Amino acid sequence: MKEFTGKVALVTGTTGIGRAIAVRFAAGGAGVVACGIDRAANEDLSRYATAHGLVLDVETCDVAEAEAVRSLIAKIVARVGGLDIIVNAAAIHVFGNAVETDPEMWNRSMMVNVGSVFLTSHFGIPEMKKRGGGSIINFASVQGYACQRGVAAYATSKGAIHSLTRALALDHATDKIRVNSISPGSIRTPMLASSAAHFSPDTPVEEAFARFGAAHPLGRIGTPEEVAELAAFLASDKASFCTGGDYLIDGGLLAGIGVQ
Repeated sequence: MKEFTGKVALVTGTTGIGRAIAVRFAAGGAGVVACGIDRAANEDLSRYATAHGLVLDVETCDVAEAEAVRSLIAKIVARVGGLDIIVNAAAIHVFGNAVETDPEMWNRSMMVNVGSVFLTSHFGIPEMKKRGGGSIINFASVQGYACQRGVAAYATSKGAIHSLTRALALDHATDKIRVNSISPGSIRTPMLASSAAHFSPDTPVEEAFARFGAAHPLGRIGTPEEVAELAAFLASDKASFCTGGDYLIDGGLLAGIGVQ
């Protein structure tokens, strides 16, 4: 189904969820530019796109840097004439409580996870307005609602994304730009593997994933492709009355918090 034919999408993050969304949107007919700082992941995604005939360009960009984001969006507009969709999936996961977290890593977490949403919006919304509107999808997390111990920076950043999403949705509704967020539970990604290694260093990753999955009422962790389908819906005309919302994709996790 080519529901995004004629659309141009920017996706930040080239691993896990970001990668799956870039592939899904390109398969749906969009011209996609995906960006990230992991050069190996960038090259792998580029090879995949070429092998599958997808219109998907991959750029190296630090989305926490204003000039890098400005330059990337200017390049996209010069190359293809505009911008219709932004998906902010790039993120880093900093571990530790407020005392343990290095201030520089705190700041880096805020700039990558939250600052990048501001920057892509700051430079991207004027281009969307020229096209008569658009859709922005920001990635938060269930940690923005009910966090675990030892993830102060990450949880704070995800809660901030919820608030920034609402602010953007209100500010730009009259521009016909819809802004929503998605809050995943445990999803099979490199980030989840990193979390498993941090919290359960002596446990094989698949065993840790199974334990994470058992905490979700559906009994398993999710896949990036499942998340990509939700993002595709929110970016499509089928979601034309959806803005300012946060959409859980968590296997029922938050529905049962604290219930035994």
